[in-house]
Amino acid sequence: MTTTFQVPDIEASRLPALLEAMPKAELHMHIEGSLEPEMIFRLAQRNGVKLSYASVEELRKAYAFTDLQSFLDIYYAGASVLLTEQDFYDMARAYLDRAVADNVVRSEMFFDPQTHTERGVAMETVINGLHRACVDAEREQGISAALILCFLRHLSEDSALQTLEAALPFRDRFIGVGLDSSEVGNPPEKFARVFARCRELGLHLVAHAGEEGPPEYVWSALDVLHVERVDHGVQSVRDPALMQRLAKDRIALTVCPLSNEKLCVFPRLADHNIRQLLDAGLVATVNSDDPAYFGGYMNTNFTRLFAEAPGLTARHAYQLAFNSLEASFAERADKERWQQQLRSVFEKA
Repeated sequence: MTTTFQVPDIEASRLPALLEAMPKAELHMHIEGSLEPEMIFRLAQRNGVKLSYASVEELRKAYAFTDLQSFLDIYYAGASVLLTEQDFYDMARAYLDRAVADNVVRSEMFFDPQTHTERGVAMETVINGLHRACVDAEREQGISAALILCFLRHLSEDSALQTLEAALPFRDRFIGVGLDSSEVGNPPEKFARVFARCRELGLHLVAHAGEEGPPEYVWSALDVLHVERVDHGVQSVRDPALMQRLAKDRIALTVCPLSNEKLCVFPRLADHNIRQLLDAGLVATVNSDDPAYFGGYMNTNFTRLFAEAPGLTARHAYQLAFNSLEASFAERADKERWQQQLRSVFEKA
């Protein structure tokens, strides 16, 4: 579905406030990547976990990444403080509170159970803590929140299949599955069997592809895994036929600007290709990925992107927000309600 709404001319000086006010969905956010250094230290103290860093400041200084793997190394170290159901609840609730402040009306959060079960944390502990936070945040603050279970692609497909089976008793508490972690050398087709099983179960399917990996990985995610959304996907511009396919089939790309800059996918936000994606008719969206590590949550991603990437206008802002709501896995009635709210924000701007 595309929008026929004629976005009014809006002065550039008024755009930052509009970016912050517009309702939006976040479709690419790893909940473990929302662990701020202060919470890592608080949970470490609560659980008696010894950290390799002497202070919050020393840990934050370590957030200087050269590529995806250098980030993942510290990401997994940070997750080591998560041991109890309350830990997972506190982490997710802190993120959801922040999302509400950024006018996120729908959040579909990724979580990595293998990161925790390999440390002896029970699947039930992980899912119940996260799910309870989603339920409480929706009841108390009105945000619609759901969980997507991600498989770690640097591990084996057998490990992914075992993880799926362990999660099935809690099938009512997550809406889909994804594929994340080290992309290069771990193509989507490595996980063909587990995604086929998930498709049989009626789960929504997404996968990271085309962040550091080549366009061929995006093709594989589409044609082998049959994903409904591609996470990242920015390398798709290297393949004109792929760009046409993504536009024709309305496959959403969950783009993460600050993450792309921090992990050196693009040297600067000024070099980002999101306008190229939008102008080619692709369903691009803006997301925060791992906001505690990459320097910003949703509104910071929007405001910095629009301040630094050339040529982005109110029309692009509206399209990005509309795309996010449309590409969510929420009920149609909810999508239409949020899209009407979005239109009202722009009409009053």
